Amino acid sequence: MSKTTGVVLAIGGVTLINQTVFNEKDMNWRIPVATALAAAGFSAAERVWPQGVQILAWTALLTILLTRTDPNTPSPVESALSWWDRTAKE
Repeated sequence: MSKTTGVVLAIGGVTLINQTVFNEKDMNWRIPVATALAAAGFSAAERVWPQGVQILAWTALLTILLTRTDPNTPSPVESALSWWDRTAKE
C-alpha cells in the first residue's frame, strides 16, 4: 500500500459522510468509484514522483475539508460547525 492511499480514502470518506450523514442527501455512488480510481492513480503516480504526489494528496484533503464541491452542499468544516452549534444549544 502506498503512502497516499490512506489520504485518498480519507478524501472519499469525508466527502461521502458530508453528503449522506451531515446533509442527509442520497448516496452518490460516484464518490466510492472515483475514490478507488483516484487511489489507484495516486499509487501509480507515487512510484514516479513520491514527494510531489504525497504533497498533492494532502493538499487535496485540505481542499476537500475547506471548500464546497457542490454549491448547494456546505463544506465538511461548515457542516461540522453547524452540527457543533446545534448540539451545543441542546
